[in-house]
Amino acid sequence: MASFVVSVFLVLVSWHCLSLVSVRVSAQTSPVFACDAATNPQVASFGFCNASLGTDARVADLVQRLTLQEKILFIVNGAGSVSRLGIPKYEWWSEALHGVSNVGPGTKFTGLVPGATSFPQVILTAASFNTSLFEAIGRVVSTEARAMYNVGLAGLTYWSPNINIFRDPRWGRGQETPGEDPLLSSKYGSSYVKGLQQADGDDPSRLKVAACCKHYTAYDVDNWKGVDRYHFNAVVTQQDMDDTFQPPFKSCVIDGNVASVMCSYNQVNGKPTCADPDLLSGVIRGQWKLNGYIVSDCDSVDVFYNNQHYTKTPEEAAAKAILAGLDLNCGSFLGQHTEAAVKAGLLNESAIDKAITNNFATLMRLGFFDGDPSKQPYGELGPKDVCTPEHQELAREAARQGIVLLKNKAGSLPLSPTTIKTLAVIGPNANVTKTMIGNYEGIPCKYTTPLQGLTTSVATTYVPGCTNVACGTAQVDDVKKAAASADATVLVMGIDQSLERESFDRVDLLLPGQQPLLITEVAKAAKGPVILVIMSGGGFDVSFAKNDEKVTSILWVGYPGEAGGAAIADVIFGYYNPSGRLPMTWYPQSYVDKVPMTNMNMRPDPSNGYPGRTYRFYTGETIYTFGDGLSYTTFSHKLAKAPTLVSIPLEEDHVCRSSECKSVEAVEQSCKNLAFDVHLRVQNRGSYGASHTVFLFSTPPSVHNSARKHLLGFEKVSLSGKSETFVRFKVDVCKDLSVVDELGSRKVALGQHVLHVGSLKHSLTVGI
Repeated sequence: MASFVVSVFLVLVSWHCLSLVSVRVSAQTSPVFACDAATNPQVASFGFCNASLGTDARVADLVQRLTLQEKILFIVNGAGSVSRLGIPKYEWWSEALHGVSNVGPGTKFTGLVPGATSFPQVILTAASFNTSLFEAIGRVVSTEARAMYNVGLAGLTYWSPNINIFRDPRWGRGQETPGEDPLLSSKYGSSYVKGLQQADGDDPSRLKVAACCKHYTAYDVDNWKGVDRYHFNAVVTQQDMDDTFQPPFKSCVIDGNVASVMCSYNQVNGKPTCADPDLLSGVIRGQWKLNGYIVSDCDSVDVFYNNQHYTKTPEEAAAKAILAGLDLNCGSFLGQHTEAAVKAGLLNESAIDKAITNNFATLMRLGFFDGDPSKQPYGELGPKDVCTPEHQELAREAARQGIVLLKNKAGSLPLSPTTIKTLAVIGPNANVTKTMIGNYEGIPCKYTTPLQGLTTSVATTYVPGCTNVACGTAQVDDVKKAAASADATVLVMGIDQSLERESFDRVDLLLPGQQPLLITEVAKAAKGPVILVIMSGGGFDVSFAKNDEKVTSILWVGYPGEAGGAAIADVIFGYYNPSGRLPMTWYPQSYVDKVPMTNMNMRPDPSNGYPGRTYRFYTGETIYTFGDGLSYTTFSHKLAKAPTLVSIPLEEDHVCRSSECKSVEAVEQSCKNLAFDVHLRVQNRGSYGASHTVFLFSTPPSVHNSARKHLLGFEKVSLSGKSETFVRFKVDVCKDLSVVDELGSRKVALGQHVLHVGSLKHSLTVGI
């Protein structure tokens, strides 16, 4: 529907926010949907338009009405229309990584909805280790998405979240992920998906919007020293596959019941993921029982034909993808070559029926074929439900919960807004807007920059110090002068999308250009505390600042979203006690000097000095490690209950009864109801109220090249000053105390396991 639009843009700048306010006269636009009986009465007679029938029957009715050419319209993201059946064009590609985004063609902002709530980039939200927050953000994003759909500005299918493992600190897209740990990534993925998808009402198959877990699988090289994702073959052992790369996807499908999985550009062990029947039909559909559709990353079918030369003809490429289990092609390749593949006998029409059946079933579950959305669930949502004060407050709260305090000398943070009369605010990221929302972003409701956030509490002097994050030349004299006369100094440094992004990996872990010089000189000249704030997705070798007595505090703030500046100020001035923990390891520069990004092995190899990857396997020095993070108070943990011996029931004639075994298969009969509780007393010893993440780690016996330690569970608790609470972890022996052997089988390791909570250690023996 065309709309008459008159625009006047006003830019309002105040200390509190920078708003892009657009005053528009705009006609209401309408959503895209099928089975519109009001304008086309004959659709009422079609079985697929009859909402009282089951989804399977409706889909079957629709598929049998279509010609081959019509069917092919529905296996590409820009799905075609079939006007004789009352089916309009539908754009499948929308994004919602950390808020409704206009990166995909399915979503746009106009005067009617000029922006949507922009939450912190995922890596920072993950640092909150708060599963209820992950889900709450998903609920807000899906509400805003539905509201925008109702006025014709958005779709119903969102290709988020990204749950790849942040395996190497240089990866440009690590910022989009929940970090390096498979358990955290699994919990983040399944929780965010539930928030996006779960609909009100009593039909469990109904979807609010459809989420998509991506990029399947072992995808984490974008463009490093000339090796790019379109040509990269990830050589992965079965062991690493099953205990590192696959668990988040498995959890997303099984626990999150996600409606879609996206296959990636790269090859895994010589096969493009989007053409691998074992990975798609075998695992996602066969083992995990996906209820939904499998989509390609954009143009990845084209990529495996044109860039990887995996098939000789485009028809073979189309056939291979569809036969492997691909249902939808982001791009036009299948639209162009599928009919010829059928004519050449490479593909039966029934394979296309299968693909469109999965696609249509997803749209049915979304209500797309139920007629006028205004009469359906969520039909009342509209522009008034986007950027509400509650939604914007949640964006600020998410940033606060994620911010990680890495260093804090006594008498530094929190700053007192009453005793600090002047604050020097320095650095290329001190007054940024768009940098704070990272990539796969939308247009936010408004911005609060770090400078604006800090200025609401005290008088500030602002000196950028560098013209941009590359910091070719630092204005050292100006910043020293500002720091020398201020009661305290906040340096907001780090990087932005110019130095880490999709298709661009870093080559080192140092703060760019003259940033280290600027930090060191400011620290020397400053008369008060010096707080270094690092804005980034990936970690850095900041050992120079960590070891500099004059740098009194270090905060990592990720890319903190639209309200990032307010959240940073909340933490610095002690209105909020920081509780974020690092979701990834920060390595020294020497690590990347000797470890090629293309080596996918997680485990160390003593024979060649390869140190392994992530806190689970890495044997070398770190700057900061996974789970690090301080508070303005101190916590203690006491073990109240945990077993010292666990026995696995085995049948009488089991081989391990007569000979010594290091591990036993985690099979159903031995595993049933095999669980125990760990009870902990957690005490806040200080006077500050605080949130606190309790981590339960385990170090298994060293069998099957197992992890040095791994995360079994985490729990976020809130404690007022001088109070305590009890935390209970339920440990499932076969799931939590098992390891993956060299062939990819899950085994329960026999012998001594050590449970860790903070500095507390508890040994337990697993026997038979």
